[in-house]
Amino acid sequence: MKLIDEQIEKYCIEKSNVPSSLCNDLELYTRENIHGAQMLIGKMEASLLGFFIRAIGAKRILELGTFTGYSALAMAEELPEDGELITLDINEKTVQLAKSYWEKSPHGKKITSVIGPGLESISKVKGPFDLVFIDADKRNYLPYLEKSLELLSEKGMIIIDNVLWSGRVVEAPSDSEDEHRNTKFIRELNDTIAKREDLYGTLLPLRDGMFLIKKKNY
Repeated sequence: MKLIDEQIEKYCIEKSNVPSSLCNDLELYTRENIHGAQMLIGKMEASLLGFFIRAIGAKRILELGTFTGYSALAMAEELPEDGELITLDINEKTVQLAKSYWEKSPHGKKITSVIGPGLESISKVKGPFDLVFIDADKRNYLPYLEKSLELLSEKGMIIIDNVLWSGRVVEAPSDSEDEHRNTKFIRELNDTIAKREDLYGTLLPLRDGMFLIKKKNY
């Protein structure tokens, strides 16, 4: 399901700050050579992430789901010189590709990669983080959210990607084998956030859906 008209999205990208030409090269390489390239966040989401990083004055970022490193590099470019981004992933092959591009960037020094199962890795990192970007295995979205809330700084925010799951979340639930295996996990996540009175959440219909979450401090 295409949520935004392509011409409108293209116009918005043209008028927005977007990641560097190196990021663009990485995006093109991934789309042409790597299986699962649809997992890339793309320029519009990257621009929005950059806006949030600058809006809250983020200095430390935690990312769950590195893939080929596009989102990590795009976010690192918007961090201050002493900023830090820790990115978690289980796939050593795609992370090696990511590192080959980070090494070409003056912002690559801000990025630290941690390889291993997500729930194990997130239990070992030390907060606080000003921004947490969750774009990993959907089965563990809820546990990732709970862990991330524990690591969040006072001004921090969490952004969760792919929460509309190509529109499947609004389709009638099905018990058949045709029901996409991750749809129920994302529905549970969205329903949980919506019901929690200690969180302020906004679900944006951008790309495949982005859930913006902050703790309520008053």
